[in-house]
Amino acid sequence: MLRSIVQKAGQSLTTTRLATRHFGSTTVKNEIFKVQSIEDFENKVKKSDKVVIVDFFATWCNPCKMLTPRIESIVGEKAGAVKLAKVDIDEHSELALDYDVAAVPVLMAMKGGKVVNRMVGLQDTDKLRAWIEKTVEENK
Repeated sequence: MLRSIVQKAGQSLTTTRLATRHFGSTTVKNEIFKVQSIEDFENKVKKSDKVVIVDFFATWCNPCKMLTPRIESIVGEKAGAVKLAKVDIDEHSELALDYDVAAVPVLMAMKGGKVVNRMVGLQDTDKLRAWIEKTVEENK
């Protein structure tokens, strides 16, 4: 919406136009989350009716830092067909031990409480996308 403000300065007339901005927001269901506890893992990962990619990472791991934007971008593209759970192995070492995570990064795909696919190490975006698409397609 534009408004005009007219000011008279002596004999001259000056017009200034001000723009008013309106911001809208929509609620986006977040399909990417950090696991906070074992109970959180049970409820959000093991009991999920969708495929959940579990990203086992460490804050000190440089390949993990490089993998994060790649995997988050691909999960975002999938528009709710898959979720991403991030598990910090230093905070949740018991989960890392339970799922035989010996090195990071490790990506595990889970559905119905079972591991359906696994990938170890830093991967390029195309390989990650193909892996996720295949995993989701096989586990609909």
